[in-house]
Amino acid sequence: MNKGKVLLAMSGGVDSSTAAVLLTQQGYEVEGVTLKLWGGETDSGCCSLADVEDARRVASQLGITHHVFNLGDEFNKYVVEPYLESHTQMLTPNPCIECNRHIKFAGLHDRAMAMGFDFVATGHHARIENDNGTFKLMRGADDKKDQSYVLSMVGQTVLSQTLLPVGDLTKDQVRKIAADAGLRTASKAESMDVCFIEKKGREDFLSSRIELHPGKIVDSNGVEVGSHSGAELLTIGQRRGAGVAVADRAGEKQYVVSRNPDTYEVTVGTQDDLLSREVQIRQVSTTRKIEYPIKVQVQPRAHGKSYDAIWKTPELIVFDEKQTRIAPGQTAACYIGNECIGSGIAI
Repeated sequence: MNKGKVLLAMSGGVDSSTAAVLLTQQGYEVEGVTLKLWGGETDSGCCSLADVEDARRVASQLGITHHVFNLGDEFNKYVVEPYLESHTQMLTPNPCIECNRHIKFAGLHDRAMAMGFDFVATGHHARIENDNGTFKLMRGADDKKDQSYVLSMVGQTVLSQTLLPVGDLTKDQVRKIAADAGLRTASKAESMDVCFIEKKGREDFLSSRIELHPGKIVDSNGVEVGSHSGAELLTIGQRRGAGVAVADRAGEKQYVVSRNPDTYEVTVGTQDDLLSREVQIRQVSTTRKIEYPIKVQVQPRAHGKSYDAIWKTPELIVFDEKQTRIAPGQTAACYIGNECIGSGIAI
């Protein structure tokens, strides 16, 4: 029984390869697509030339059609250029979320629908539940691999036509299915890096593309205590790295608590100086219709703890207790239990 025509995003990794196995077993007519996004100097990370070849071979092994979409121009416009601009504005961007927002979900969905597909699918570790016609984005079964955070901007239209076949599985189960199917990607290591950051690192990438401004580091009283090699390289809450040369004082660790975009002066303080009850957000997205205020748990990064809060208005979240500030530019994802109901970017 043909359950519909699916365009599956195949990154060349084990998750999307296993998704292809599961979808074909479930009766879908599957075609794979690998998105060629970045052609930088080292072409490392996800979507590299080697990954394209791995995806093509898996598709061939499973007998499904494989496409390659060259979306380099779109990727540069919606992901790389905003990433660079954000750093010049002293923000800490999340390029993977912007890639999902503009390229891997909304963009791929629109192209797939125009090509006559019924669904798009990916190998993300998250789940979609149909609750009487409302499609809910849920955490993946494997807590350690859950990727609902990076999908927190996907809305109802796309969710209703998206399949996430590995969301109910642990990573070990995913690898076993791939191994049982004899797939070349079964034991392939995961790509953890931002795909357009070469192996030399973020500082090298940024310094070759934007002007970096060194400056002084001061304490909360304005007393100079050190120096840094580029304010654009630092992030709120950072303690070490990027040329930060400042010693801990009186037994207390020192963290970046603010950056001045006019003077490039960086202020450091204690962890208490980073605490706040509120976070203002912009570019707000919800996965389904919600009414404010609403009690939520806020997850400030891809993995880690969530914190009780009230999503008071679309642009304001108030925590039950003071929490470490979310760096401006980072995403705050909001949950009710295991359901992700939306997100916004911290101001």
